[in-house]
Amino acid sequence: MSVAEAKSKGPLGDVVMVARQTGYEQLAFWRNRIGAIFTVGFSTVFLVLLAAGGGGSRISFLGNIRQIQYYAPGFVAYGVMSACFNMLAITMVVRRETGLLKRLRLSPLPNWVMMGAIFVNALIVAAVQVVLLLVIGRLAYHLQLPHNYLALILAIVVGDICFTALGVAASTLIPNQEAAGPSVSIVFFVLLFLSGLWFPLKSGSGLARVSSIFPVRHLITAVFAPFDLRPGVSPWSWNDLGVMAIWAVVGAVVATRRFKWEPRRG
Repeated sequence: MSVAEAKSKGPLGDVVMVARQTGYEQLAFWRNRIGAIFTVGFSTVFLVLLAAGGGGSRISFLGNIRQIQYYAPGFVAYGVMSACFNMLAITMVVRRETGLLKRLRLSPLPNWVMMGAIFVNALIVAAVQVVLLLVIGRLAYHLQLPHNYLALILAIVVGDICFTALGVAASTLIPNQEAAGPSVSIVFFVLLFLSGLWFPLKSGSGLARVSSIFPVRHLITAVFAPFDLRPGVSPWSWNDLGVMAIWAVVGAVVATRRFKWEPRRG
């Protein structure tokens, strides 16, 4: 089906165009085997290393749960953030500075279809990481799966939207592709460190209060809530979801106002 034929079919044609372009994005992603392995496997490797170093130990202030019960949801959140923020921001800068965005804009393909396919591709990569982490956690470390899957899915979806918006917004602030990797990675990993991915944070601590400003901490907390085995604790982390929604709006506003199709170099 050509682009013109798809357009003539209305909403169904729109879905077909996005699906087809998403297929091309997926093909390009998985053909880069080294990049795909590191993107998908990074969070799994860290989970295995942390579990090997004390995943069976207990966290007293979280109901004496095993550390693996804390780390697994944290790296589920990491998988979402790495695909929708880290990978997406770098990809958008590289495509802009190499002129790919400009060339695609001149093609018959509608701009929103191309952007939608890029976003859907990031969501698929994030979903693969989430499933892989849960399977390995369950089979290898007897991870207790979430007691409310709807709460987990909602947290992941809101996180996807939030960090996709922030990823595009971040790409508009980066001047060239040489700066993309270092600048995005530094910001990303500093926020991960402050937000309790590598070690549990006590609620009300100074570090917890500082990290609560940023959405990274809120996604980790929202994803952990359905895994929290303490009696009486709700799996629905509405406050964290609300903060991520606010950041999503901020990211969307910045991305819309600053987005450029042309390379920034002369």
